Parts: sequence; structure tokens; C-alpha cells
Amino acid sequence: MDLKDIQNLIKFVAKSGASEVKLEMEDIKITIKTGTERPETTILQQAPLGIPQMAVNTAFSQTPVQAASDEPVGNEAAVKYIEITSPIIGTFYRKPSPDKPVFVEVGDVVSPHTVVCMVEAMKLFNEIESEVSGKIVKILVEDGTPVEYGQPIFLVDPS
Repeated sequence: MDLKDIQNLIKFVAKSGASEVKLEMEDIKITIKTGTERPETTILQQAPLGIPQMAVNTAFSQTPVQAASDEPVGNEAAVKYIEITSPIIGTFYRKPSPDKPVFVEVGDVVSPHTVVCMVEAMKLFNEIESEVSGKIVKILVEDGTPVEYGQPIFLVDPS
């Protein structure tokens, strides 16, 4: 198993939503763990063979996004929004259960570690937390629809 194979395995596990994968072969032992605490990381451990250890960070994207032309901008010519993205592939849910209220609505103020939604991956429900402070200006995904790794799910106005 070469370095490229190991990198591809790490990417596959990060996208799959699995919490832990162990692979043992004759001369190598690999354990890849993803945590559900903040920030979500993938860790590679191995038997001594001379292949360097790696870590993959699958934390939220905090990329500023320019406001779309149909969005209310207010008095400023351009408002920058921050995306909250899905850290895993799965199904997006706005509520913890069908009979409970939604986690956040447009206009709600969030801070770091505020739970904004859940993503179900492989029968596990993962709470997704905001990593930024600000006001939710747009929900980009419909409740109950699939989301991809890195897909924007909320826009937050940090001002």
C-alpha cells in the first residue's frame, strides 16, 4: 500500500461519515477515526513501516461569500456572508425530531458551538454546530434532502 492509496482511503472515510475504520494487512495496521466533537478530524495511526503519519481536517468552511444580487443588502453596497458547510455526506434535518421545533430560523443569532442542524449518515445523527458568530440570513438546503461533504447549508452575516 503506497502513500496515494492511504490518502485515498482517508478521503473515502471522511466522506462516508464512518466514525472509525481499521485496516490490518501483513505489514501495516491503519486506524482512521473521525470524531463528532468540534472540529471533526480524521487521524491515521500505523505500525512502524516508514510511511509518515497524516491527519485530515474536515472542519467547517468559513469562506466569505458575496451576497447574491436578489438578496436584501441594506445600505451597504456589498455584504459578506460566511458559509456553514456540511462536514459529512448524509441527509440534512432542521429539527432533532419531527415533533420538535427547528434548531434555527432565518434571522436567528448564532454563536460558536450553537447547534444549527443535524446530518444523518449511516443511521447516525450528527449535530452540526456553527463555528462563527452572526445572524442566519439564508438556509440553502431543504429539510430531509441529501447533502454532500463541503456543501454550503447556511449563510451567516457575521456583522
